[in-house]
Amino acid sequence: MQRRYVLIGGGLSVLLLALALGLYASWIALARHLDQPFELQEPIIFDLAPGTSLGKLGTEFARRGWLPYAFELPLAVELHQLSARIQAGTYEINPGETPRLTLQKFAQGRVKIYSVTFVEGLTFGQLQHQLASLPGLRLELSGLSDVEIMRQVTGVEGSPEGRFFPSTYFYLHHSTDLALLRRSYRQQTEILQREWDQRARDLPYRSADEALILASIIERETGAKEERAQISGVFVRRLQHSMKLQTDPTVIYGLGAAFSGRLRRADLERDTPYNTYTRGGLPPSPICAPGEAAIHAALHPAAGDALYFVARGDGTHVFSNTLTAHNEAVRTYQIGTQKP
Repeated sequence: MQRRYVLIGGGLSVLLLALALGLYASWIALARHLDQPFELQEPIIFDLAPGTSLGKLGTEFARRGWLPYAFELPLAVELHQLSARIQAGTYEINPGETPRLTLQKFAQGRVKIYSVTFVEGLTFGQLQHQLASLPGLRLELSGLSDVEIMRQVTGVEGSPEGRFFPSTYFYLHHSTDLALLRRSYRQQTEILQREWDQRARDLPYRSADEALILASIIERETGAKEERAQISGVFVRRLQHSMKLQTDPTVIYGLGAAFSGRLRRADLERDTPYNTYTRGGLPPSPICAPGEAAIHAALHPAAGDALYFVARGDGTHVFSNTLTAHNEAVRTYQIGTQKP
C-alpha cells in the first residue's frame, strides 16, 4: 500500500512538474510574442471603439498578424492587470512597436493627437485649403459659401476673412473643421475684445471690427515686428486726415484671381471695394488673418508725423513726413524695380 502511495505521489509530482514546465513555456512564448515588433512600413491609425471586448480586440490583433493567437491578448491584459484601464480612442501604431507597448498605450489613453498651425496673414481661402489637406479631420463645411460657413461657426452672417486667430491648434482623430474653426474664431474674438478694451485714445475706428481691418493691412504690409506700430501710425494719421490709405495689399486682395503676381499701374486704377487708391477709408473687411501683434499695433499706433512709407526691398521701410521726401525715397528704392 505504501509503495502504491509512493507511485501515485511520484506520478502526481511528474504531472505537476510537466504542468509547471508547460505553463512556463507558455509564459515564455507569450512574452516573446508580446515583444515581437510589428512588421509595418509606416504608421497606421487604429480605432479602438467604445465597448470593444478583449476577445474581439485579440481577434483583430491575430487577424493583423500582431499576435499568433487571439486568446493571447486577453491573457496578457489580465496578467498585467490592464483590463480596467484599456481606453477607447484612435491610436497611432508605429513601425517597430510591439503588442506590449501598444497595450500600454491603450491603457494610458495615449490617443493620436494632430496639430495644425495657421500662420499670420493667411486669407480665408488659404485657410480652407489648409483644412482640406489635414489628416484625421472630418470636413463638414465643404461646399458651403463663406456666408453659410460663418453662420455655422458663429450663428450670424458676415465675412469670415480675418476672423480666425493664427496659432497652433491640437485636435483628435475624427475632429471636424467646424469644431476647429469655432475654437479659432473664439480665440480671435477674445483677443480682439481684450485689445479693444485697452486701446489708445482718439483712434479713428468706429468699432473693434474696423480695428481688425487695419490690423490685417498691417499684417500684410510688414514682416518686421519693430515696424508694426510705425505702419499703424501712418495709417491712423492718414485716416484722421481723410487721406486715402493707398496700400498695395488691399488692391491685390480686391483683384483676387486677376492678380498676375506683380502690381501694374492699371491695377492701381482698377476700382474695387478694396482699392484704397481709388476709395477713401477702410476696405469693407479684413484682407487676411492678423496675429495678436498686428491687432495690438492697430490699437496702439506709434506717435509721429510720418504720412508715407516705402519698402526698401529688405523687409523694412523708409518713413517720410512729406510727399516730397516720400517721392525721393520711391526714386531711391523702387524706380526701375517695377514695370509700368
